Amino acid sequence: MASASPLILIDGSSYLFRAYHALPPLLSSKGQATGAIKGVISMIRSLKKDYPDSPVAVVFDAKGDTFRNEIYKDYKAHRPPMPDDLRSQIEPIHQIIRAMGLPLLVIPGVEADDVIGTLAAQALHQHRDTLISTGDKDLAQLVNQHVTLINTMTGEKLDPAAVEVKFGLPPSRIVDFLALTGDKVDNIPGVPGVGPKTAVKWLQEYGSMEGVIENAHLITGKIGEKLRDNLDSLRLSYELATIKLDVALEVSLQELIPSSEDQPQLLALFSELEFRGWVKDLEKQGVEAAPSTIEDGSSGSQPNTNTNGKTQSSTSQADDWNTTERNYRLVTSEQDLRDCIHQVRSRGLVSIAILDTAEHFMLAKVIGLALSWRPGEAVYLALDHDSLDSPSVLDRRVCLTLLKPLLEDGGVRKIAHNNKHVSHVLQNHGISVNGWRFDTHLASYVINSVAINHGIEEVSEYYLSMRLPTIESLIGAGRQKLALTQTSPDAAMTYLAPQADIVSRLHFKLSDELNKTGELAGLYKYYELALSPVLQRMERQGIAIDPEMLHLQSVGLAARLSELEHQVYALAGESFNLGSPKQLQAILYDKLQLPVLKKTPTGQPSTAEPILQELALDFELPNLIMEHRGLSKLKSTYTDKLPLEINRTTGRIHSCFQQAVAATGRLSSTEPNLQNIPIRSAEGRKIRQAFVAAPGYKLLAADYSQVELRIMAHLSQDAGLLAAFANAQDVHRATASEVFGVPVEDVTSEQRRRAKAINFGLIYGMSAFGLAKQLGIDRHDAQLYVDKYFERYPGVHDYMERTREQAEAQGYVETLFGRRLYLPDIRAGNGMLRKAAQRTAINAPMQGTAADIIKQAMVDIDHWLQTGVLDARLVLQVHDELVFEVKDPDVELLKEGVRFRMVSAAALDVPLVVDVGIGSNWDEAH
Repeated sequence: MASASPLILIDGSSYLFRAYHALPPLLSSKGQATGAIKGVISMIRSLKKDYPDSPVAVVFDAKGDTFRNEIYKDYKAHRPPMPDDLRSQIEPIHQIIRAMGLPLLVIPGVEADDVIGTLAAQALHQHRDTLISTGDKDLAQLVNQHVTLINTMTGEKLDPAAVEVKFGLPPSRIVDFLALTGDKVDNIPGVPGVGPKTAVKWLQEYGSMEGVIENAHLITGKIGEKLRDNLDSLRLSYELATIKLDVALEVSLQELIPSSEDQPQLLALFSELEFRGWVKDLEKQGVEAAPSTIEDGSSGSQPNTNTNGKTQSSTSQADDWNTTERNYRLVTSEQDLRDCIHQVRSRGLVSIAILDTAEHFMLAKVIGLALSWRPGEAVYLALDHDSLDSPSVLDRRVCLTLLKPLLEDGGVRKIAHNNKHVSHVLQNHGISVNGWRFDTHLASYVINSVAINHGIEEVSEYYLSMRLPTIESLIGAGRQKLALTQTSPDAAMTYLAPQADIVSRLHFKLSDELNKTGELAGLYKYYELALSPVLQRMERQGIAIDPEMLHLQSVGLAARLSELEHQVYALAGESFNLGSPKQLQAILYDKLQLPVLKKTPTGQPSTAEPILQELALDFELPNLIMEHRGLSKLKSTYTDKLPLEINRTTGRIHSCFQQAVAATGRLSSTEPNLQNIPIRSAEGRKIRQAFVAAPGYKLLAADYSQVELRIMAHLSQDAGLLAAFANAQDVHRATASEVFGVPVEDVTSEQRRRAKAINFGLIYGMSAFGLAKQLGIDRHDAQLYVDKYFERYPGVHDYMERTREQAEAQGYVETLFGRRLYLPDIRAGNGMLRKAAQRTAINAPMQGTAADIIKQAMVDIDHWLQTGVLDARLVLQVHDELVFEVKDPDVELLKEGVRFRMVSAAALDVPLVVDVGIGSNWDEAH
């Protein structure tokens, strides 16, 4: 360190947990836990002694969520609750720190790391060195020539050289490293299977995380597949792992000046906590104790302190499950089960929780069931535990035979958390559940799609302040982790019975929340709950693919990739690793002297995809590189992988469609994801050719035409857009005519292309800068297009402004059907986050309304098909498109019936238009 008296920033939260786990538990004679207090204060005293002339500030995490929870609802979701005996030590630590005269910072909405990073950045601007006392590896990203880390508990110091020795990477690559490896404690996803060695290897090879992403197609094996499958979450992980350097603080660096110790208060605190050595030290100095009472932070609210003397109350923590009155038991005999069934029938309502083998929904088997028919009570039925000698394990066949009439009786109302999944698992045992009345998973999602992840644990704590037992409490973690079937019936009951009970309680709570807004109650009942069985039928139906066709496509892609590599080598004049940014940089910029359009943060010429796309307009080699990258992704993600997803029993692919993921109400699909299959390239369209109809059947694809633009016309009530759609005009040609001032019949294909970009760009909140980039024109011309557009369509401009104002005023926007789309960042201090939220505010009502419309259409069409009038079934939903499999003689009837119900799904001021195609495969039908 250059300075003899650096700024000392102490990561109090880091040492709190380390002291608690590393030091022996201590108790005062009154039962107050004191081990962590002694450890943390000892560390602070030690630093003050070693750096007597340095200003010292202590930073702790505040209670509650941070901005990272808004970015990723699962952030730190799996962290166990803080132990009571640790929570009770927090406020005494804060009291002692304040009595020591040290600034104490506890800033809501961010983490201690962010506050420390901000202060270190401020110190750097003032040419002051900083010493950060922490045990948290994440802060290594802050290290530079003026910032050093010290672990007071181990004595380890990390300057830039030491960081590189410890991690194998410089500080500037630590965030990349953390994004790749993830963090199980904080639930940062990273890339599954990528550990420190792999992350370091990739970063040394490719230079940065972006370099790894650019070359993902070249990384082979299962680890390469995992990387390519998790590129989106990788960027999310990077954002989560990055420490903020611009937290808005109510205190400046100059104000972080320690005041004199309040020694009488310290003596009183040390005496009450029975720290006898420290008491003697103060008494030797003639200090007399002041009156003091230790504040116990284990209950009530904990002050969030911004600096000395500045406090604001935070909300109390959720109650532990152990404080909740309950009566749970195992069902141990056939007669006991019969008695339970009788009680359920008498009650007429039962909540169901299921423990299954956690496989794909078509393969999952029941391990146990929990039933609750009144709040506070639940029973657990153990059906498949390895402890077969236990009298608690029931005969699965007998048990399910007894339950089948009850579960299939529509007169007995059922509720669960994710009804669709429960139905799938039970249907694997030949039980078709009827009488679903409520789904707490979907209800939580409709009330606020972005507040939390809608798992049962999160919903329970968010709405009832009750913590459920975690899956780790049942199966453990690490090497000692058990298979679910290895757990004991008693342990499984302790885990699952509370879920059935909590679903029963949530039923009433969430019903009340929905009924506060009539539109939300209707949206939940008639759109989401009604859609759930439709999706279940679609998922079980699945869709057939031709694995041989995909194999041949893979062979063809491999040949083309090899051909491209040889062409690249010929143009480059040498062979090299196409996946290495360093080698590609050397070829493009050193050897071929191509223009450098942009540099990386480390000052190297960029080989990122947007840069290569721009270079490809004028140079052949970047064009070939781009083609190679695209084909590599097609091969690894689709032609190689899809055949592995075929169910051996049905011979079809069965994707899982998620209702409660996308904030706007759109469906998403997994295992496999069928909603991102490319259609713009010839090779991408060939993949759809492998999705085929069964013999004697055809595929029928029905697609809403320009539905979001039509919704924009309806919402904005712009006269020009309304007229264009009412007159069945080509809206892009009509827009080109208006913007470029030429008759409709004289619009060129280039003008139409630009008008299309304007139409769709603006409904996604695109700026003139974004439009210029997309069209390849300068920003001034793009702004002229935007201005001309709004001049011709003033209603659109007014709608956008009105929507932004409403979003900022109420914190959410709504779809035409009342779905609320909350925007946590709409008032954010960070300009980038705020602008992104404003763009979302413009598009979300249109995208959300489009999602609501197609859901209504799916429900209506399913109701019609369930009458058995046709031999047809819904097999896929992809954004604005529905795909059906239909017997050849029924094709025309299905075509007319589907089109009628899709255009009738909503009454807009412009007509809904549906394009219908038919073929033996998906590409032909599209």
